[in-house]
Amino acid sequence: MLQQELLENISTGIVGLDADLCVRFLNPAAEAMLEMSSARIAGQNADMLIAMPQTWVETLQQARREKHAIVRRGLTLRLHNGSETQVDLVVTPLQDGGPLAILAELQAIDRLLRISREESLLSAQEATRSVIRGLAHEIKNPLGGVRGAAQLLARELPAGELHEYTEIIIREADRLRDLVDRLLGPNTRPTFELLNIHEILEHVCQLIRVEAAGHLQLDKDYDPSLPDIQGDRPQLIQAVLNIMRNALEVLSEQTDARLQVVSRSQRQFTIGSKRHRLVCRVDIIDNGPGVPDALKPSLFVPMVSGRANGSGLGLSISQSIINRHGGLLNCNSEPGNTRFSIYLPMDATHA
Repeated sequence: MLQQELLENISTGIVGLDADLCVRFLNPAAEAMLEMSSARIAGQNADMLIAMPQTWVETLQQARREKHAIVRRGLTLRLHNGSETQVDLVVTPLQDGGPLAILAELQAIDRLLRISREESLLSAQEATRSVIRGLAHEIKNPLGGVRGAAQLLARELPAGELHEYTEIIIREADRLRDLVDRLLGPNTRPTFELLNIHEILEHVCQLIRVEAAGHLQLDKDYDPSLPDIQGDRPQLIQAVLNIMRNALEVLSEQTDARLQVVSRSQRQFTIGSKRHRLVCRVDIIDNGPGVPDALKPSLFVPMVSGRANGSGLGLSISQSIINRHGGLLNCNSEPGNTRFSIYLPMDATHA
């Protein structure tokens, strides 16, 4: 019982097989890695776990035949959904004569690279926000003085055309102040409460349908078993709306515009330096032209936009909101398939 509990709580994927190479056990990390449930695959042959399983099965057979551990570094596994994952594979034959004859350990290499990349991304985003906060302070203080001086000057001037100039100064000062406030994102701390993520997604989908005015095919694929999460409803609505509105603008000139919203749970997922037993993942997928390669490194940087009329603030604000919820927002894009993925912890507690 203790061994079972240990296997279920480690981040390495573990596949237990009997002497006939039939699957008897997958721990949660292996289920997430192979996108296969233990209940569904139990009793089936190991070659059913992945597509194109030749090297995988040969390694298992070799370990069974030679009765010692076999290691394969950088093995590429193709999953049944068409995606690929790179792993370090260690196959160990067991000698105790129990129901399990072989243990296969799967350490995802791409997952480690992803974690390192995300830690760098979170660090860069925090540095960017610190710079913006400092810049906002330096701008808003003298801006308030300029506006106040313009108001005092307007009172002293005789009525006439000169008032037009002070009105311009006040109006432009207000515009700059609003821009700085938008750069800073939401100016209130999140108020956390239990939320149904699908209620938020449905609310945003209704808004997008109205804005699209029949121009968009909107598909939804929800996991109804997802439990409630801790979050700030208005802020999460704003984060999702910014992403979907950004996609809608990209698709505006496309006749076959399609947007898909998918919700799933994901086990043993690391955000920054913290590993969560369970996270809520929301994918927002569009079939637009994709993010230009030159824009990808700075996609979430404020004031950076790939559109002539874009403000470059929507995605930055969404990333800031998701980060405040202890989550992560990232993007994978190629022509015809751009996927923004929101990860929100379902085991998080907030003060």
